[in-house]
Amino acid sequence: MTLRTAEQRKELCADCPIARVADSLGDSCTILIIRDLMTGPKRFTELQESLRGISSRTLTNKLRYLEKDALIQQRVKGGYALTKKGLALQGVLDAMRAYGKKYL
Repeated sequence: MTLRTAEQRKELCADCPIARVADSLGDSCTILIIRDLMTGPKRFTELQESLRGISSRTLTNKLRYLEKDALIQQRVKGGYALTKKGLALQGVLDAMRAYGKKYL
């Protein structure tokens, strides 16, 4: 099932914290941006180099989405960094990494 509207997402995610987190993180590109920023602030070009195959437009849209959701912030001197809210996802990424190493 593809959730195309905000209303569909809101309805599905209303009562389930797991669904809300999944909706907030979106797709694998979004999660990989957060992964890259866990090690510290990165410039756009550094993120683009790490995420080979993602277009500039897609990366820009993902970064805007993460900013809007207050998971990242654009730094004054350039680049992007995780906010406190974004850093709180460390445990989620650790669990995904452990699961991937063990089962995939």
